[in-house]
Amino acid sequence: MVTHLLIATARGAPMTSLHSVQALAGQGLSGDRYANPAHRRSPDYQVTLIELENIESFVVTTGLVLTPEMPRRNVITRGVNLNRLVGKCFTVGPVTLEGLELCEPCSLFAKRTHREVLKFFIGKGGLRARIVTGGEVHIGDRVAHDA
Repeated sequence: MVTHLLIATARGAPMTSLHSVQALAGQGLSGDRYANPAHRRSPDYQVTLIELENIESFVVTTGLVLTPEMPRRNVITRGVNLNRLVGKCFTVGPVTLEGLELCEPCSLFAKRTHREVLKFFIGKGGLRARIVTGGEVHIGDRVAHDA
């Protein structure tokens, strides 16, 4: 399930929380920096996702503050194992995404949050995906994958 939707208009800009957002096939989320190909590391990296459970686990384990917007991912989920979606198509509400690769923690993530994220989020930092079929994503939408 989608718990948070976040966009940033530019790299380093504050993340804006939305109730819904238009996912544009082959582009990114409307209003987000990754909708512009010049801001992507690869043409297919159009949206990022992360599990809320991993954010919460970091807080419990370290005692440090990490809010859902701090990892700077677009779609925060609950009850979804995102790692299993690498190389697979899945849906987020009416939108079809293709999981491309895991988002491993980097020095920028650590610089903007805590150095402890570098070790904690290995294999738990989220998923980069491309938008195959667009549509409007809402908080509360189901994330599904046919086995």
